[in-house]
Order: sequence, then C-alpha cells, then structure tokens
Amino acid sequence: MEITNITEYEAIAKEKLPKMVYDYYASGAEDQWTLKENRNAFSRILFRPRILIDVSKIDMTTTVLGFKISMPIMIAPTAMQKMAHPEGEYATARAASAAGTIMTLSSWATSSVEDVASTGPGIRFFQLYVYKDRNVVAQLVRRAERAGFKAIALTVDTPRLGRREADIKNRFTLPPFLTLKNFEGLKLGKMDKIIWQTDDSGLASYVAGQIDRSLSWKDVKWLQTITSLPILVKGVLNAEDARLAIQAGAAGIIVSNHGARQLDYVPATIMALEEVVKAAQGRVPVFLDGGVRRGTDVFKALALGASGIFIGRPVVFSLAAEGEAGVRKVLQMLRDEFELTMALSGCRSLKEITRNHIVADWDQPRVVPRL
Repeated sequence: MEITNITEYEAIAKEKLPKMVYDYYASGAEDQWTLKENRNAFSRILFRPRILIDVSKIDMTTTVLGFKISMPIMIAPTAMQKMAHPEGEYATARAASAAGTIMTLSSWATSSVEDVASTGPGIRFFQLYVYKDRNVVAQLVRRAERAGFKAIALTVDTPRLGRREADIKNRFTLPPFLTLKNFEGLKLGKMDKIIWQTDDSGLASYVAGQIDRSLSWKDVKWLQTITSLPILVKGVLNAEDARLAIQAGAAGIIVSNHGARQLDYVPATIMALEEVVKAAQGRVPVFLDGGVRRGTDVFKALALGASGIFIGRPVVFSLAAEGEAGVRKVLQMLRDEFELTMALSGCRSLKEITRNHIVADWDQPRVVPRL
C-alpha cells in the first residue's frame, strides 16, 4: 500500500507495536480532549489564497537561531525511540540531517547525545528537564555542548507528570533491553537508582521523584550561567508567560502543551499561538509544537506568526512503520504539501506568508442570542 499522507503511519504503527508502547506514544492526559483539539483546531482555519502570482520558484529556507535549514519543519523531542524501532534516535537523526532540518533529542532518549552525534553532521537541539540535583543538569548540558548540540529546549510544563490513563492501565515500563542512555555514566548522586516501577505508570514514579517541582523563572537564568547555548522555553501557552520567558533571557519560545500529555483542557497549540506571538513582539522567535499533520497546518502556523513548527508523533509512528525511510518520507511529504500550499496561496517565500492569507473561526464576532 502506498502511503499518501503521514496520518496513515499511525495505523501501521498500531499494528506493529506492542500495545503498551503504542499507547505510550499515542495517548494524552485524562479525557484526551486536548489531544483531539490539537488536531481539530487546525480545521477551523481557512485559506484566503491570492491568485495570478508567479510561483514558479518557491523558497522554503529559513534560519533558526542563526542556523540555516531547508524548511520551517523540525523534529520535536520524543522519548525512548528505540521502543519504536531498533535504530531509534539514530534513524531520526540521519533522516533530519538528510532533510536539512533540526532534530531535538529528548533527554529521555534511548540513545545518548554522543551516540546521536556519531551519526554524522546535523543541527541538533537537546531537550532538558531540570532535576532536583542540579549537578545532574550541569553534566547533561556539558555533554550536549561537547557533542555539538546547538541549543537547549527547556521543558517547563512538567512539574508533575500528567495523568495518562493508558500508561496506568498498561503498567508502562521501559522494556528491559533498553535504558535512558543520557543518564549512563553520570555522577547521579541522589539519582543513582533510576527505578522503573510497575505499580503505576513507571515513568510517573520516576519523574515524580526526580524532576524539580520548585522550578521557577530564576532557574532559567541559572541555566544561562552554566551554558552559552541559547535556551528555548518549551511549554508556553499564554502572553503572560511569553513576556516572562523573554525577561528571563529565553532565545526563543516553543508554544507547546506537551502533545496534550500534561494538563487536559488546555487550548490547542494553534489556538494559543497568536496570543504568544503578539506578546513576543518580534523580540524572539516563536515556534509551534503540537498537532501538525499536513503541510497546510505548517502554513497556518506561519500565517499566525510562528517561525517554524516541530513534529513529534508522526516521527515515532513512521519510525515504527519503516525506520529511517519512514521518517525521511514524513519530512518529504510535509515539505511537498507545504510547498504546494504556498504555491496555491500565492506565496513565493516564507516572509510572504501573512495573517491575511487565512481566516480563523475566532476572527468572526460571536452574536449572543437574546433570551
């Protein structure tokens, strides 16, 4: 069967993966309302295409934190990719490099920063949680720097892990033949025993004990004292936090609801995006992470002010289905769809994509009927 769009990979992954693994990747928090809304919200944005514009040449290149990439489509951090495919993060890194775009490596990867760096050249960011033991954080950051990673994506929406009922039902644990490679060889101190318990979601047991719930804006400033890498604050959903992120020295903002895996009934990222962009006032780039499944989604995000987007689940599902070739195909399909959307909208470069090219249902004034 020929794959014609990236959503088809999820059904293939569901067939191939153990239920525990598929559910871990696919599920969201509690009622999974936000999980559905991350997709549904895109359908409430329509196009206002311009016609009779010479679109024989289209330029999708852009720069992110000064690094030139082939398109504004990048790879988000997703944990434990070797559960999906034996090559895991190696395959994803090679696919991103081949596509000329950025891969973000999860700190909970089943391949280390050094492993991923060994796959060859590429622009890579490192996703970071802040742990109670700051020495562990410092060691992780230094290793990422030495391995040639170019930025830190600091995840800030996880003081506690969201309630993912599928993981609880499945008693999710990391398969015994896999480990969190970035923690091997570290001087862990109080974290010397990373135990994957099975009385609940195993990951919840681990996170609850190790991620620092007291994390605050002062820690974003502290992180800048131990690294020269630019810091992207990942997990912003409103204007107030966008302004605080900039005040704290963030080099960029990632509008993210953690793939709808944290607090349910928060807005879809595409719904939150414009508020954050307006608050940023062009001082730092704003990116979108969550719900992108089509090139049309990419265009809509850029029209609302995003400097680029990150994809997560499409990577692990295509990885499960076809390994590196699957991830390459996902990136190529999104690229092709995005290029077509630009052409049919009358845009020859990213800077020509404007708010006037779309209309959203929230643009219309709502008439409240009289009782």
